[in-house]
Order: sequence, then C-alpha cells, then structure tokens
Amino acid sequence: MKLPNESVAYRAARNTLLTAEIGLRKQIEAVAAQRRRLPPGGAVPEDYVFDAQYGKVRLSELFTNGASLVAYSFMYGPKMARPCPMCTSILDGLNGNAQHIARRADLVVIARSPLPRILEFAHARGWSNLRLLSSERNGYNRDYGAETAAGAQMPMLNVFRKADGAVRHFWGSELLYARSEKCQDPRHADLVWPLWNVLDLTPAGRGTDFHPKLAY
Repeated sequence: MKLPNESVAYRAARNTLLTAEIGLRKQIEAVAAQRRRLPPGGAVPEDYVFDAQYGKVRLSELFTNGASLVAYSFMYGPKMARPCPMCTSILDGLNGNAQHIARRADLVVIARSPLPRILEFAHARGWSNLRLLSSERNGYNRDYGAETAAGAQMPMLNVFRKADGAVRHFWGSELLYARSEKCQDPRHADLVWPLWNVLDLTPAGRGTDFHPKLAY
C-alpha cells in the first residue's frame, strides 16, 4: 500500500519491516501451536481451596466454561501496603476482556491477601468482570511459582486443564524465571498485556524509564 506523502525511502523501509512482521506473526503462531502440543503436565498435588466472594471454592470447581483455566497470580500479599502497579495494569486490561475470554476458557485472579482486602481494591479499581480469589489459606502460590521461599509475591501466569475429572498443569509463564539479557524485563506476560503491545507501535517504544502506576 501507499500512504499520503510518504517518501520512497519510507516505503522501502516499511516494506522491509512488513516482511519482518509477517515472519514474527508466523513465529507467534508456530510457538502457540507448539504450546498446544505440550504433553500432559503434572497432576495438581491437591484440590486447593480458595476464598471466593460467595464462599469457598476448590480448584476443580473453577472449570465452568470448558476444560481450560487461566490463573493469574496478582502480587498483593498481606504484607504489601499496596498492590503491584504492573499487575494492576495487566488486570485493568483483562477486566475488559474477561467476558470474551469466558466464551473459551475460565479466568481467575489469585492473590495472597485476605479476600476482603482484595475485593476492596478491586471495587475501587472498577474491576467488575474478574473472578477474584484468595490463596491466604493454601499453598497454591508456593507450589506454582507465585511466591518465593522468602514469601515474596511473584506475578506468575498459569494455565490448567481438566480432563476425565483430573486437573493437570498445562503451561506457566516460566520466562519470569528464565535468564534474560541485561536491562531486559522478563516480558513473561506480554502476551496478555495491552500496555506494552500498544507502546511498541510508537516511535519512542516502551522506553526504559516508564512503568505503570496505580494513579497518575
């Protein structure tokens, strides 16, 4: 295509970039297909019981829209004065898409804080579509990479599969723990994070000095 008043140099560079973008799209699709071909993961060690808004619920009971459960671990532990701004940015986006995701998979958000504390922040934030759970009384966070041995909270994203009545782990955002280049963020949750995907389209990019805040 050709846009108004663009130079020959711009169009040549843009066409080269387009070829790279097509290659990236193919790579993204290939990696997604490879992910779907993963063999069965480990069976969950216990049917974790979470505190939910309408009572206690087991992990196995969270599957209401099919065989897939997406669980994001929200960094909001009982010793944290405020929730993680980065996690909050991710959940701002997921809240708007939760109803669409529900057509294909279940989505839950799990935090270590007591449930009333989680719900209070969610209400103030306007999260009306997210299913929020407290893992205050179980070992889910420690077992699935959302808490360090020292008790620090981690923003792990996990996917579980339920088949023949059994729940198994399917995939986790292990880029969070993988070695990265110097000054490079793990980017383990970029797949579900609109913020960086939009900024990557701009001339300045995502930059190195900006991180989302709870308020501006």
